[in-house]
Amino acid sequence: MEKFRELKVWQKAHDLTLAVYKITTSYPDTEKYGLVSQMRRAAVSVVANIVEGTKRKTIADRAHFHTMADTSLEELKYYVILSSDLKLILSTDAENLSMMAREVGAMLNSLTKKL
Repeated sequence: MEKFRELKVWQKAHDLTLAVYKITTSYPDTEKYGLVSQMRRAAVSVVANIVEGTKRKTIADRAHFHTMADTSLEELKYYVILSSDLKLILSTDAENLSMMAREVGAMLNSLTKKL
């Protein structure tokens, strides 16, 4: 098994990505190449940067990929706000995604500080 799968932050970020994919299936077709694509890309970017960081040899490189994951996470948080404001998702779904994103962010920051 890949070492990154053992990281709690990876597990939570993966769960967040799965939730984004599930929720965005209900978006209108007009958003397929817009907001849906952007949200999914940002969510995948969070997880992918965590994974890539695990293979980096220097602390600076690992921290860089944690930062990249965190910036994609911030981007995703905005898309959740926009989706809620556009009434594309229920407020409960928006809050759930936001809560998951905040938790991943806190874990990422903690992991980075431990470097």
